[in-house]
This record gives sequence, structure tokens and C-alpha cells, in this order.
Amino acid sequence: MLNNSSILITGGSGSFGHSFASLTLKKFNPKRLVIFSRDEMKQWEMAKLFKDDPRVRFFIGDVRDKDRLHRALDNINYVVHAAATKIVPTAEYNPFECVKTNINGAMNLIDACIDQKVKKIVALSTDKASSPINLYGATKLASDKLFTASNSSYAGGQKTSFSVVRYGNVMGSRGSVIPYFMSLNDQSELPITDQRMTRFMITLEQGVELVWHAFEDMTGGEIYVKKIPSMKVIDIAKAIAPQTKHKIIGIRPGEKLHEQMISIDDANSTYEYSGYYKILPQINEWAKDSLRIKDGTKVSEGFMYSSDNNSEWMTKPDLQKWIDDNKDYFGKV
Repeated sequence: MLNNSSILITGGSGSFGHSFASLTLKKFNPKRLVIFSRDEMKQWEMAKLFKDDPRVRFFIGDVRDKDRLHRALDNINYVVHAAATKIVPTAEYNPFECVKTNINGAMNLIDACIDQKVKKIVALSTDKASSPINLYGATKLASDKLFTASNSSYAGGQKTSFSVVRYGNVMGSRGSVIPYFMSLNDQSELPITDQRMTRFMITLEQGVELVWHAFEDMTGGEIYVKKIPSMKVIDIAKAIAPQTKHKIIGIRPGEKLHEQMISIDDANSTYEYSGYYKILPQINEWAKDSLRIKDGTKVSEGFMYSSDNNSEWMTKPDLQKWIDDNKDYFGKV
């Protein structure tokens, strides 16, 4: 599907964009892969990595600017939407800015994609969008709803399809807990918010593969949820710095004790597959649509997928091996 196509990724100079570009260029042969982001320094650094590949293009722009999006999407076939204000405390203290990027930016992208007749769009979401308690999660839930609903009459008969992928803590991405703890490895103690806190764990490679799958599988309106392991945050700290003491500092503004990717309320329209779940929208009878359900099995009533009730857990040796294999790369892009 992605061979000989033109792809654009918003927020493309971030951690996910680096991985998506690198892996997609290896697996497929797109005609053009456009990195759309507002940070010229990140683009300049990224351009040095891909300087010998004529398929990679760079476009300075902001999802808040609909006119710029419209220009960037000219002759684009597929879009990955990764641009977001995503740091939870930052969003809590800068709510208007978070809304402008995560909600208004999503609306701008939807309009521009429909106008430019883009074929398919996959938007990245987060576990914080399920039963949100913080502004970041609330804006991403609104964004998810915008993308799923835009497959209906809003598209005005255009064959533009939208879907969403949802996952948890991206291991080793810039600003995430693993590189943060690594940066404090020489300190006398590591800050732990709560000894009970758990988080989902996913690699950037797994996130990219889920996006690829969504492009292949989607009809429109689906939310794809990857089955991934959980881990206690205190065990992450022990894996990274086994001899270092811990200081309990309390949960930060907007944080949850445990993250959730599928709520009990979503269970009524959720189907299980090998390696992932799919939440179908309840509008337009899409939750009963065989084209969207395919070979899925409906989850049981009262089902909930959260980081504390997960059946799969990552061990400290598993994480230590992953860190050893990837320590030269994570936290840098």
C-alpha cells in the first residue's frame, strides 16, 4: 500500500517520526516521505540523517495553521498525525496552548485532508485518552472523536478515511521515564511518584508496526489498541539503577496511578484480535459493521484494559536487556 505513495507525518521530527521514517523507508519504497513539523532545529538534525535519501522531504509548518497544512498536503496519499502537546504537567499549566494544538490542530488536519483528497489518515492517540483525568488526555479523547466521526457525512462524499492508534508509554522516547531515570543514574536517589504506579510499555518499532497495520486494515473510524506489557514504575527504576535509593514524591498534577487503554464503557464496541484490540465507533451502526469487525471476537461485558489488570508484564531482566540493546539510541530524538 505504501509503495510508490506520498506520505506525510505531522510532528515528524519527534521520536516517533524518526522511527517511522527510518523503518518505513526500509520496508516500503514510497515516492515521497514528508516530515512536517514546526521545529527547524530538529528538522536540520534529522535532515543530516537522511541526507542521502531523495525520498525524504522537510516542510516547516504547524498544525494550527490550516493554510500551511493545505499546501503541505498537496498530492499526499497517506498521513500519520503525530503532532501533539503531550507532556501532562505542561498541558495542565498551559491549557489553551494544548487545546490549540491537540483539538484545533486535529480539526485543521481533517479539513485539509478532505480538501486535498488524501486517501487515509492514521492519528496517534494515548492511553490517557481513555477515561481522562488530565487536560492532555481530554484533548486527545476529543481528537479521537473528531477523527472517527469525520468518516461520516462530514467528508461530504469524499473517499478520505480516518482511524486512530492508541498505545502507552513509548520506551526510550524523548521525555519518557527511561531516559529520565538514566539521566539521574549518578544521583543518590530516584524520584518515585507512587510505589503502586504502573504503566504500559511499547517500543517505537511496535508503534510504527501498529500504524502500518491500521493503514492496511482500516475502513474508517476504528481505534486500534496494541496488546503490550505493563510494568511498575518502581521496577523500571530498579532495573535502571538497582543500587540507588528511592524518594516518594507523590503523584504530579494530572497523573493517574494506573493507565487505561480500553474503558468498561468502550467494551460494548470492542473486538479482540491476535496482538491487538479494535474499538469501533457506536455512531452509524459502525460497531455492528462486518467490514470493520472482520474476524474479531467481541470482548466480554465489563472488560477493561488497564496497566494494573494486564495479563502481560515486563520483567526487570527484560527491560535491562532492552536498555542494553538500545542505549545508544533512546532519548536522543
